[in-house]
Amino acid sequence: MNKEIIKFTDASIGYGKTVVASGINLSIVENDFVGIVGPNGAGKTTLLKSLLGNIKLISGNLYKDQIRFGYVPQRDTVQPLLPYTVSDVVMMGRYSLSGPFKKISNEDKRIVEESLAYIGMSELKDKNYNSLSGGQRQRTLIARALAVEPTVLILDEPTNGMDTPSHYSLLDLITRLHNEKKLTIFLVSHLLTDVANIVKKIILIDQNYFQFGDIEEILSETNLRNTYSSDFHVSQIDGEYIITPKHLKKN
Repeated sequence: MNKEIIKFTDASIGYGKTVVASGINLSIVENDFVGIVGPNGAGKTTLLKSLLGNIKLISGNLYKDQIRFGYVPQRDTVQPLLPYTVSDVVMMGRYSLSGPFKKISNEDKRIVEESLAYIGMSELKDKNYNSLSGGQRQRTLIARALAVEPTVLILDEPTNGMDTPSHYSLLDLITRLHNEKKLTIFLVSHLLTDVANIVKKIILIDQNYFQFGDIEEILSETNLRNTYSSDFHVSQIDGEYIITPKHLKKN
């Protein structure tokens, strides 16, 4: 049995005394692949910030084992801030471990090169980050997170705003990171069908509703209605989930 590495117990999350979501109970083990979905303002990003330790729980408890996080923020929040090369951006992952004034070691260079090679960006390492396409920027940010040598990888809306080929290529990369590098992954997305078809477990979160468990148990029309206050149709075709708002379902 895989080792438990993260546990929320009767937790409430938010800012100051303002509760964003409550009743949070979940246990994460090594090599879990967890999707986080919910409506806008439901608390998805707040949950991530609580997990990372950027904000304190309002109540309850959070246990974290000896783990190292690699965090991939939403791409649009990073783009204007980085007039650097692809290699520079990925090296920032190494700086995060020891500070920006540390001399770059051969080990740092090796890990950066390996991270770039893994995500298929070696040939673009000297390009300016801001000159890249959306998909290339996202891969660069993933490489930066990999340069931390994480045990837990967190991705916040990684496919947002991408064209279709880049979108599915990135989902394939995320799946490969889980399968090959044995990373524990948290994937936040507003695209229910995407999440349902690659993760093992899912978190449904809203201000007054929280569910966590295996995808087969949690992904139900009732749970989605309680989370989104809207009706969804959940079906499977050749083992693939199809999730659509019921008012869009053809008769």
